[in-house]
Amino acid sequence: GCPMLRYVVVRLAQGLVAIFLVSIVTFSLMHLAPGDPVSLFVGEAQVTQEQVDMLRHKWGLDQPVYRQYLRWLGNLLRGDFGQSLIIRPGASVANIIKEAAPLTIKLNLLALFFSVALALPAGIIAGIKRNSLFDYVSVVGSTLGVALPNFWVALVSIIVFGSMLGWLPTYGLSSWTGYILPVAVLALDHTAVLTRLMRGATQEVLGQEYVTTARAKGLGQAALLSRHVVRNALLPIVTVIGYRIAFLLSGTIVIETVFALPGLGRVFINSVYRFDYQVVQAVVLLLAIVVVLGNLLTDLVYTYVDPRIRIR
Repeated sequence: GCPMLRYVVVRLAQGLVAIFLVSIVTFSLMHLAPGDPVSLFVGEAQVTQEQVDMLRHKWGLDQPVYRQYLRWLGNLLRGDFGQSLIIRPGASVANIIKEAAPLTIKLNLLALFFSVALALPAGIIAGIKRNSLFDYVSVVGSTLGVALPNFWVALVSIIVFGSMLGWLPTYGLSSWTGYILPVAVLALDHTAVLTRLMRGATQEVLGQEYVTTARAKGLGQAALLSRHVVRNALLPIVTVIGYRIAFLLSGTIVIETVFALPGLGRVFINSVYRFDYQVVQAVVLLLAIVVVLGNLLTDLVYTYVDPRIRIR
């Protein structure tokens, strides 16, 4: 109803302010960093100062930073993300993102799907069969999954499954098998966290008084699980997935770099290293939007999962 709509509008307005602030900070940081695109663009070539100045003028780098920012913002509001200076000179930033984003989205959706599909049943079983072998293995496994850095796991998996066993391709996406390793490494971390959460939530719910009462009244295990356990355990799961969506790119940067995949993470890292201001700005802006929408979605899903939570 009306309070829900008002809530969404207020949250989106707050989000817009956050995105605006993020864009200012990014813009300032990129311009404060030592080095600039012109010197990288020119490289080792022998050029006169005049030619350098001409380039700086052409790209608007000879204007004060706030002027450059306002120009960028003005273009953005017209739907123009600008052009890449270095990584693909002259290419429109919107096109670069359009080409790279689908891969990153696919990787992350697949990783999330598999981790939820594995973690929920594993966590529930570990929670029910407390102190069993399965429980023990799941605790050790999820602790390892959280503790091991994903770049290390990625490199080890390349060595083992790619070089030693020769089962899977270690870079690129010439066929669907190219997705297996990157998705598995991305999913490992999610799965570990979600399994532990689900196990804890299951144990907590099973210990509640109303569950003991329901059991005494003769409610079967399956009905208990579907009615009480899963519903209550989903809240922390939704939180973590929302939180993970917000930090999508950090994991993806590592994975895309290690496996040489042409996604947003790779584009972002290349543009940061090479001072491609327009590309960096656009990717950061996109991420800020994803974070704002991800948080809002998480809150809305909350009210659906748990009717006790009401939007005010």
